[in-house]
Amino acid sequence: MNSPVKQYHQLDVETSVEAASPHQIIDMLFAGARARIKQAQGCMLRNDQAGKANSINGCVEILSGLQASLDHEKGGDIAANLESLYDYMQRRLFRANADNDVEGLVEVGDLLATLRSAWKAIDPNPSDQ
Repeated sequence: MNSPVKQYHQLDVETSVEAASPHQIIDMLFAGARARIKQAQGCMLRNDQAGKANSINGCVEILSGLQASLDHEKGGDIAANLESLYDYMQRRLFRANADNDVEGLVEVGDLLATLRSAWKAIDPNPSDQ
């Protein structure tokens, strides 16, 4: 359904991304992944299997994108560690989906919150927020 509210929201998201710095875009991805985790938790509580799977898949797609964007030449050990962490979170989400494991979702949500907090702490333009 393409309601005017959904269309407005999509336009708002597109405008925000176009105006964002690369640093802000990564922050938005972390926020989007966490939002999908929360959606998946709600879907689990409602026994909405399709919604749960869609939300988890959305989070996995974001993590895959973050993983693919790593620069191993410049990032060295940090990039390698993030690669491993993103891989772990994806596997944890697949397992949480298969087992209806809310604790797995909470764990990945907490890891994402920690990463987002660390990312915000290294913002090259903190006055822009």
